[in-house]
This record gives sequence, C-alpha cells and structure tokens, in this order.
Amino acid sequence: MEKTIIDFSSSDEQKRWEIINDAVMGGVSESRIALADNKAALFQGIVSLENYGGFASMRTHPREFELSGCSGLMIRVKGDGKDYRLRLGTDSDYEGIAYQAHFSTEQDQWITARLSFDAFTPVFRGRVIKDAPPLDITAVRRIGFMIADEQEGPFRLEIEWVKAYS
Repeated sequence: MEKTIIDFSSSDEQKRWEIINDAVMGGVSESRIALADNKAALFQGIVSLENYGGFASMRTHPREFELSGCSGLMIRVKGDGKDYRLRLGTDSDYEGIAYQAHFSTEQDQWITARLSFDAFTPVFRGRVIKDAPPLDITAVRRIGFMIADEQEGPFRLEIEWVKAYS
C-alpha cells in the first residue's frame, strides 16, 4: 500500500515549507524553494563552510501526516549527484531531535528512494543521540530535506512527491 503525503503538483504545497540554513549558527549558506516547470519543488542554493557552517535545509511547517501502520517513506527526486538527508521531526518546536536517513542522487536523473523507518537515526544539531527514544511514526509533525556533510558549493534537488508505504 502507498499513500501520498506530499505532492508538489498541488499549488498550495510550496507554501507549507520553510528554509532553515546554517545562518542559525553563524554560517552563510543560502537556499530557496521554488516551483519547477514540471510541478516539482526545486530546492537549490549554495552550501558554504565559512563560519563553521555547512548545511541548508527545507522542512514543512508542523502538521499531521498520519503514518500509523506505515513501514517507511518513498521520495521521487532528481538531483545533482550529491548526498542528501530526509529528516523527520516529532516536535512542533524549532529545536528538538530529528530522525534522518541518507539518500544519494544521480546527476539529472529522476529516482525513487525507499527509506524504511528503521533506517532513520536520531540526531540533534548534527550529532547522533545514542539514548534517544525510537522514532514514533505516529508523532511525526515535520518532514524535511537537508544537504550537509561538507558538500560545499552549489546544489540542486527537485522533489516531486513523498509517499508512505507499508
């Protein structure tokens, strides 16, 4: 079973996201979200390692995703060959533990990545939290995409949709 939970062909979807870059800790990376010609979200910008920075991200405003009974998430993306993270937040607060899973893109190729909820690692400010509670999928309130891992320079990620599967 598959259930679409984010679909960027919907005209309202782009308004439900925000940008969070390393400026929150003094960095100078830049990013933005736009709508691509093919009705996908276009997340792009430049990652800078200056001032101890090095990440750019986009995430949803808090909302209910109703993932009960699901095993993981599938994402349809077209990237630039760089590695990204899919992040899940269980708090409505800005700060808090995020659960993330890594995925790789292929240069200018659409791919569908399947990420089991078991593959998500708890992190806080980039550090793995060893004693964090396991991911409670019924509590997921935010979904986001991030580029980090010292991947300096321009980046480009198109996102068509996010689906839950069981």
